Amino acid sequence: MDEEYDVIVLGTGLKECILSGLLSVDGLKVLHMDRNDYYGGESSSLNLIQLWKRFRGSDKPPANLGLSRDYNVDMIPKFMMANGTLVRTLIHTDVTKYLSFKAVDGSYVFNKGKIHKVPATDMEALRSPLMGLFEKRRARKFFIYVQDYDENDPTTHEGLDLTRVTTKELISKYGLDDNTIDFIGHALALHRDDRYLYEPALDTVKRMKLYAESLARFQGGSPYIYPLYGLGELPQAFARLSAVYGGTYMLNKPECKVEFDLEGKACGVTSEGETARCKKVVCDPSYLPNKVRKVGKVARAIAIMSHPIPNTDESHSAQVILPQKQLGRKSDMYLFCCSYSHNVAPKGKFIAFVSTEPETDRPELELKPGIDLLGPVDELFFETYDRYEPVNEPSLDNCFISTSYDASTHFESTVMDVLSMYNMITGKSLDLSVDLSAASAAEEY
Repeated sequence: MDEEYDVIVLGTGLKECILSGLLSVDGLKVLHMDRNDYYGGESSSLNLIQLWKRFRGSDKPPANLGLSRDYNVDMIPKFMMANGTLVRTLIHTDVTKYLSFKAVDGSYVFNKGKIHKVPATDMEALRSPLMGLFEKRRARKFFIYVQDYDENDPTTHEGLDLTRVTTKELISKYGLDDNTIDFIGHALALHRDDRYLYEPALDTVKRMKLYAESLARFQGGSPYIYPLYGLGELPQAFARLSAVYGGTYMLNKPECKVEFDLEGKACGVTSEGETARCKKVVCDPSYLPNKVRKVGKVARAIAIMSHPIPNTDESHSAQVILPQKQLGRKSDMYLFCCSYSHNVAPKGKFIAFVSTEPETDRPELELKPGIDLLGPVDELFFETYDRYEPVNEPSLDNCFISTSYDASTHFESTVMDVLSMYNMITGKSLDLSVDLSAASAAEEY
């Protein structure tokens, strides 16, 4: 271990593993360490015995739940946009050869006490029970505007500069009511709160186009895909990529202590009396707690069930978004369901998650509106964790710290953090203009 590296990465969470892979591909000498004896950090997948140990303090789950090894329960459950940034990163790095994906069956939104399929195109808008007849016509016009919009073709802009016009101003031009705005902003554009209404509309239009493009890519019921055997496969796939390009991995390394020189710059990491020298350190917030600040919490319920989420068309995998206004909250709530169809549970079993950013000191009570939509559950677990973001200046201390995972059940914000860190570490942007058809060999339809 007593060597010099360009970068030492601490923690094998998804963000750290993606960066480790990207930097290794770039030709940097990378050492990747973790205090745990398993990959994934906070974003690991647990079998049933591991789940029981973590939440029940015992290693003997009930026999009626099936074999432990048939479970892969994600601790940070998120789906991927089929046309999104994470999929582009997977293709760019050729990590797709280590993974198999399957489309997610359904995408839904909670509105006026009921679960509805999310309409994503002008034709779906006309069929949706979310809106009355006249509202459907107005929504259809807005959807056509978004579908036709091309940032580089002013003839599609209808005289609007979307870098200046706010989302609220754009939507008001089409006369849409608050309910329609709610599902467009939260279930299509995937905003987590309502701040987007007062920001330039271009971001929301791009998000809506990404949703529609991702949906069209599979001709299925949702724009999302998800790896077989769960998200724990992703960090390991990027770890394999790093190793192929010369990266060195060391798990089960206790007390990874970052060392600093007299100027306050990171210069190495010490574990078990040995120090590896380096120019830069990349890590999750837990490795440098004095360089991060708490920015919130995530509350999550994990349910094992013997049926799909009711009112989701018997979907074996689905996302349901509960917009903040529908619940009288400041932030959205998310339902995520997957099952044996993605090899994350034994046949006949379903894993459901309810996640949100808690707004009181009684998070279990706050999750109740989402849990109530699940129907009968076999087992229910709760957890709450703090979210952190870095407060250091990487140009001064050479420490590049990731932000904690949010409550949402999709990956776009996660990958934007990774790409921003990559840019800071290397001084260049990752070119993700890839041919998405190249992924077809690694996907299951």
